[in-house]
Amino acid sequence: MTVTVRLFASYAESLGKHQIVLDINEGATVDDVVRQISTLPGAHRLPPLPLVAVNCAYAAKGTRVFDGDEVALIPPVAGG
Repeated sequence: MTVTVRLFASYAESLGKHQIVLDINEGATVDDVVRQISTLPGAHRLPPLPLVAVNCAYAAKGTRVFDGDEVALIPPVAGG
C-alpha cells in the first residue's frame, strides 16, 4: 500500500523534499512510517518521535495507516 508523507519547514529542508510517497506493508502504523522515513539521507536531523498527523488529525505512534493516507511530520513551531 502507498502513503504520502508531507514534510514542512526544517524537516523538508533536512530531507530535501516536501513530499515522499512510501510503499508500506498492510497494517503499518505511524511508527512504521516514521521508522522508514528515518532511514533516508538527511533524516538524522529529525527527532525520534516527531509530532505526526494522519489525514489532518494528530495521531499517536500506534495509529494504523491505510492505503492513500496522508501522513504529515510536523516540526516544532515557535512564535511571538
